[in-house]
Amino acid sequence: MIERTELPLEAYYDLTEITEVAVSPDGDRIAFAATEYDQGADEAVVSLFVAPTNGSREPHRLTTVAGASSPVWSPTGDELAFLAAREADVGRRVGWRDREDEGNDSSVAGGDEDSDATDDANGPEADDEPKPQVWLFDLARGGDARQVTDREEGVAEFDWSPDGDRLVIAARDPTDDEQEYLEQVHEGGPIETTRLQHKVDGTGWTDDVTSYLFVVDRESGEAERLDDAYGGGAFQDLTGMEPRWGPTDRIAFTSCRLEQPDDTLVRDVYTIAPDGSDLRRLTDGDWQCTRPSWRDNGTLGFVVRDPEDWTKPDELYAHDGEEPRSLTADLDRGVARGATINWVDDAAYALVGDEARTRLVRAGIDGAVERTFEAQGDDRAILAFDVADDGSTAALVFSHPQEGTDVHAVAVDDLEAAEEPESLRRLSAVNAELTDSYPMPEARRVEWESDGWTINGVVYHDPELDLEDGPHPLVVAIHGGPLSYDEPVFSFAHAALTSRGYVLFRPNYRGGTSRGREFADVLRGRWGTAEVDDVVAGVEALVDRGWVDPERVFGYGFSYGGVAQGYLVTQTDLLTAAAPEHGIYDLRADFGTGDTHNWMEADFGLPWENPESYDAASAVLDAGEIDTPLLVTAGGEDWRCPPSQSEQLYTAARKQGVDAKLIVYPDEHHNIGDPDRAIHRLEQILEWYETHDPAREHPSDE
Repeated sequence: MIERTELPLEAYYDLTEITEVAVSPDGDRIAFAATEYDQGADEAVVSLFVAPTNGSREPHRLTTVAGASSPVWSPTGDELAFLAAREADVGRRVGWRDREDEGNDSSVAGGDEDSDATDDANGPEADDEPKPQVWLFDLARGGDARQVTDREEGVAEFDWSPDGDRLVIAARDPTDDEQEYLEQVHEGGPIETTRLQHKVDGTGWTDDVTSYLFVVDRESGEAERLDDAYGGGAFQDLTGMEPRWGPTDRIAFTSCRLEQPDDTLVRDVYTIAPDGSDLRRLTDGDWQCTRPSWRDNGTLGFVVRDPEDWTKPDELYAHDGEEPRSLTADLDRGVARGATINWVDDAAYALVGDEARTRLVRAGIDGAVERTFEAQGDDRAILAFDVADDGSTAALVFSHPQEGTDVHAVAVDDLEAAEEPESLRRLSAVNAELTDSYPMPEARRVEWESDGWTINGVVYHDPELDLEDGPHPLVVAIHGGPLSYDEPVFSFAHAALTSRGYVLFRPNYRGGTSRGREFADVLRGRWGTAEVDDVVAGVEALVDRGWVDPERVFGYGFSYGGVAQGYLVTQTDLLTAAAPEHGIYDLRADFGTGDTHNWMEADFGLPWENPESYDAASAVLDAGEIDTPLLVTAGGEDWRCPPSQSEQLYTAARKQGVDAKLIVYPDEHHNIGDPDRAIHRLEQILEWYETHDPAREHPSDE
């Protein structure tokens, strides 16, 4: 075994992150998507793997071409479909075709299978990267994946029909005029829009192209558009239509059909017949509905959020043909972000945030809700969950600070177990090279008092470091949201810091989730208040324990973690040096320049009607109080927290002679970016802390 030492930042290229899991219908295999990093190309590479649930062999890499996502098993389990942006299937490129007739196949509605998209000589997409299409592995016969769709605008989502002969896909379908506009923009022409939601982070400038559902024959690829099944809404480009084909031959999807769809977060649930007839709306325009999931008797489950009050926990609803009703109304805990609904007999399993832990609940169709799978323990998080169609086997993605993030299988009957059951098997060890070679942090949960509340958080430290033998330098890492929470997880950034002697502190301040509506509501429309008190009180509690040196307290945080640091450096002298990342510091200036106008209105009202509430939450208006060295970072195309916000904070600090540095990643969205940027970010943060650490010798001190 390699001698343990501090984690080199270049080892980020050895990191693997599991993002999606899907259990085969009979529960004997699990497919999962994993993001790896190509050092030569300096990019993320997503691959599909398959592993037997009995643990008889290591996971098998299924895809050898970069890029794959959304694995979905066929009803028989013999085939696995997925989305990938690859060069066109050889079978679609060879042979003679009449070029004059291309794109005019009357069997394809709207000419959507226009092969000019992959023709070297024709079409606006000729020189572009390929768009995501549905591909299909025949695991019974073997061989490479076969391309099923050939949409010029790509495919966003899909699902299988119950008989496995067809697929339903969601895809954009521009009119001739819209296609002409897209070509204009592609060639560098002007952006033209009349949409209120004119930007969406990760998508960029929005347009008027409508997304529809299409039913596609799995063999021929011929598609029929369902004209009444179309999408809409402010975040259509992010949420998608979420098509799900049910057992009673109905297709469920979500959309916003209100008069001003960009001026609301509402999304309704619809169902439609596969021939495009009999459209039905199941909800009444009051909720934000996501993640539809069918029970085998035709009951439809989905997640409901209050579009005007996000502090109210997301609830799990069921519609049995009469009226939708909540299955978790009395739980006061929200469905976890991105969690799916999995039906087993007469109950739905879902992940929820509960006391700073992502855990399973079982919600019965009769309204009984119980927390389950105590065998999870308190020292690891569940990042993903899925159940086989036959209800036999479940897949779990566990994240443990020292063991890594890996796929596990467990018998569904053992989800009631209090102790770790014999059926629970670890199927992967994707980060073994990192966890075996370098020190991964120990994690412990801590509590402290703040303004009459008991607040909790997580402290990470090197396994060789004795917290009691302090004081030690501290890094306060503040979660985003603010509707989120921290729990013990595996993280490269955590290990990079703790292996260099820092104690890492992740506080679960008021305004976050997992502790009910009252806890989350404290911060609604009152940013820069309770979370500041809670973070300061948490650091003081660690100082009182003798763990932390109050003169060596550093900060970082992304999104709302950046926002919170803006308040900390203008209201307190807590931080020795701060690294606010991709944050918002002037709420009035932010309104309309990013994609969050609906969220801001829900929290603060409109800036011309409630300017005082916006100003009270704008840290830049108190910038005269800043004396903390600031490392400010932004994404050049971040439309969630626009880069101009970071420029304002940076300029305010420099104007007063405060040591500050601004880093803008030119084409980065509201994320960390490619591996070179992830490494650069950590290099810069560590250098910033070292430069401003009073316990370190600096050239200017000599």
